[in-house]
Amino acid sequence: MAYMQMSLYSETLGMSTEAGIVLPLNALPSAERGGKYPVLYLLHGLGGDHTEWTRNSAIERYAESRGLALVLPRADRSYYTDMKQGGAYFTYLSEELPGLVQRAFAISGRREDTFAAGISMGGYGAFKLAMRHPERYAAAVSLSGGLDIVRRVTGPNGFLPGEADRIFGSADELRGSGEDLFALAVKAAAAEPPPRLYQCCGTEDFLYDANRAFLDQAVSAGLNITYEEGPGGHDWDYWDRQLTRMLDWLPL
Repeated sequence: MAYMQMSLYSETLGMSTEAGIVLPLNALPSAERGGKYPVLYLLHGLGGDHTEWTRNSAIERYAESRGLALVLPRADRSYYTDMKQGGAYFTYLSEELPGLVQRAFAISGRREDTFAAGISMGGYGAFKLAMRHPERYAAAVSLSGGLDIVRRVTGPNGFLPGEADRIFGSADELRGSGEDLFALAVKAAAAEPPPRLYQCCGTEDFLYDANRAFLDQAVSAGLNITYEEGPGGHDWDYWDRQLTRMLDWLPL
């Protein structure tokens, strides 16, 4: 694999930011993809950054064997949201960044070659990408995602004082909006074609109950979702064990 640290100025965010780019060196992109690599956008968790994937897991090695490119954006503490007070991170992630990396690297822009995955806050972001833009993402993965965002902002959570309001506004504004995955599940199930979802969570994770609640909503809505659970907490010991299962599941 080749790992590149990309520094760029985002017109959407109005500031400089960073992203990691990982390209397989020992796998040529196929002709059927126009000589370009399928791509997985990997989203970091709250309090982390784009480097945590390569520092804490063997994701580079796993992706190399599958001929898969990785894009690791930095999104700070935004919850991958166009914040009420702050940057338009969802627009940056869903619109600006894909265009930049597709122009700079041999990365496919086809829906069937484009996937998103994330841990914790990033799991929320990955599912939001796929459910708001099912025409662009064939599949998305949530590893221990903060999927019940309404419960997160109204109960015990990891937000700084006033942070949730700056990101989402009030709970009433959030509930049923385009940031509420429970509402998005119903809309995404009616999309043609709907995205495929893979969700997993450790049974000792503090987000376990919220993950089960989202699973129930997704199944009720009729989404194509695969769910797995097992022993584990909210940590890289659990997530690293799940990565090969996640990549084997992707429709590559």
